[in-house]
Amino acid sequence: MNKRVTIEIPEPMHRLLRRYADLHGFDTYAYIAQVLHKHLEDLHDVAVAEAYLEEVRNGNSGTYTMEQLERELGLND
Repeated sequence: MNKRVTIEIPEPMHRLLRRYADLHGFDTYAYIAQVLHKHLEDLHDVAVAEAYLEEVRNGNSGTYTMEQLERELGLND
C-alpha cells in the first residue's frame, strides 16, 4: 500500500526536480520517489560497509589482497 508524504521545498529545488524528472522521462513525483529510494539504498550500503570496517578494525574480520584471492580461487594458473 502506498503512502502519501507531503513536504515543502524551496521553489528553485522544485524547478530543478522538475527539470531532472523531465530529462529522465518521469513525472516529478515518480522522480522524487526514485531519488529517495536510491538515497535510502545508499544509506543502507554505507551502514553495511561501516559495520564491516569496524569488524576489520576490531580484528574480527580480515581482508585479502587480489593476489591472495586469485591464489585461493586458483585463478593464477
